[in-house]
Amino acid sequence: MIKANVSLGYSSWKKKLKKPENYIKAKLKKLSKYSLLKNKKHEFTIFLTNNSKMKKLNKKFRKKNKSTDVLSFPTNEKVYIGDIALSFEIIDKRSKLTNFNFEFDKMWLHGYLHLIGYDHKKIKDFEEMKRKENLIL
Repeated sequence: MIKANVSLGYSSWKKKLKKPENYIKAKLKKLSKYSLLKNKKHEFTIFLTNNSKMKKLNKKFRKKNKSTDVLSFPTNEKVYIGDIALSFEIIDKRSKLTNFNFEFDKMWLHGYLHLIGYDHKKIKDFEEMKRKENLIL
């Protein structure tokens, strides 16, 4: 079973996702169908925040003094696999061309794939990660 803790750090998220915990829980049930990890029992946290906090996190952990859409902080543990932080403003802005839930799903899923070991440093890795994202979405 995959479990996500949802931490609300910016109130505007509630305008788009009335009950973020329930939304994520429903999505994780669907995600459980995909055999992405050998250990299907794991947990992570999704931190729903804003550009200001994302900029601080990005500067502290990646030495980049700008906001970003998603940050992932994997652990080396088997059960608690890490944290994902998401920026409301960036996802909301992108959703003007699609819809908010779709953009939100793309970003938290992208962060989740990083937590379980995917990256996109090389082109072939980028293509594999993108293929996984598209398959799940």
